[in-house]
Amino acid sequence: MTLEEIHGQENTMENADRVQSAGAALEELLVAAKKQDYLTVGVYESAKVMNVDPDSVAFCVLATDEEYECDIALQIHFTLIQAFCFDNDINVVRVNGIERLADLVGADETGEPKDAHCILVTSPSANPWKDPALDKLSLFCEESRSVYDWVPTITLPER
Repeated sequence: MTLEEIHGQENTMENADRVQSAGAALEELLVAAKKQDYLTVGVYESAKVMNVDPDSVAFCVLATDEEYECDIALQIHFTLIQAFCFDNDINVVRVNGIERLADLVGADETGEPKDAHCILVTSPSANPWKDPALDKLSLFCEESRSVYDWVPTITLPER
């Protein structure tokens, strides 16, 4: 085994730990934001918030599963949301496992699962909300961008 191969294995394990840690931080952030009523759930609801008050958006989560990868309309929405986030310096991640994400954000008034394809963590501009999990995720996104991973993918921890 060469030094490069050993170094590559270490990087792979290190990256897996980073992603796992980011998954736990994302779960913490979503739970805390839900308690504070700082979540906007749904593609169209998120687009409205971004249009009306983009400064209130602190973090963006885009979720998909294999069954939605061929949904062209959803992919176009994702592209537009990502562009908006990049233009406004909003960190954005992708999450595989939309059902797990929907469990975290809960159901709507009728008891139906919410559309968890896009989730925004918002923070009032007048009194910005600080959360250690948000700081961890911001650092994760910054590190990912430094290796040209513009929209990193996170896996939420299993329950």
